[in-house]
Formats: sequence, structure tokens, C-alpha cells
Amino acid sequence: MASRVFTSRLASSMATKAARPAIRAQLNAAPKRTFAEVSRSQKKTAPFATAFQTPKRQQATNLIQAHARQVFANQQARRNYSSEIATAMVEVSKNLGMGSAAIGLGGAGIGIGLVFGSLLLGVSRNPALRGQLFSYAILGFAFVEAIGLFDLMVAMMCKYV
Repeated sequence: MASRVFTSRLASSMATKAARPAIRAQLNAAPKRTFAEVSRSQKKTAPFATAFQTPKRQQATNLIQAHARQVFANQQARRNYSSEIATAMVEVSKNLGMGSAAIGLGGAGIGIGLVFGSLLLGVSRNPALRGQLFSYAILGFAFVEAIGLFDLMVAMMCKYV
């Protein structure tokens, strides 16, 4: 029991520590406390020459804006492709998408074969249930064929849309 409690506490502490470093690394760039000289107007009232001051932390919006600026700067630095290369890459991607989507048509063919193979086995074992088994087989055929047609539709959408 104690080991379960210990491991759950350890896991929760590790999860919180793993989530923090992305923000903490940016905030730790500036020192947390610095010594700064007190201005002359404050020297008259304060006898000490130095005092602790805490710098203001950057707000999350400033960090997000800086990151967005960096992302957009990187996008401008990317190489501009010619239209011929871009159209060729799009056509290749369409063909690959259509081919990988059409693999499911083989599964539909296998499913139809299994449905009618099971019909033959069922009728050979019990010929009296031939009509009922045939209606079930037609229903199974319709479902498998619908899946095959949906797969064909996705393949054509990959190619022509």
C-alpha cells in the first residue's frame, strides 16, 4: 500500500516537473534578483547605498508574441519553390493517397468471399435453413459492399479533389 502511494506521488510530481521546463527556461534567462544602486533622491531618505530589486517578469502574451514573430521570420527564410516542382509534388501526393486508400477495396473483396463461403457452409450443414441464411448473406454482402464503396469514394476524393 505504501509503495503505491509513493509511486503515485512520484508520478504526479514528475508529471508537473515535466510540464514546467518549457516556460521556466524562458523566464530564467534574466536573474531573479539584482543589486541596484538607489537613486540620489532615495539616498537622502535611505541610508544604504544598495537595495534589492526584483525585475518584472515577462508576461505570457509577450512570450507568445515573440515566438510568433520567430515563426513568421522562419517562414520568410524558406526556399520558394517553382510552380512546376510544386504541382509535381501535389500530383505525386494525390496518387499516393489514392493508392493507399484503394487498399481497402481488397478487404471488401475478402469480406464478400467470406460471407458467401459461410453461406455455402451453413446451407451444406442445414439445408432446411437455406432461405433464412440466404437473406442474412445478402444483408452481409450489402454491408461489406457499402464499406468497399465508401473506400472507393475516399480514394477518388484523394485523387480528384
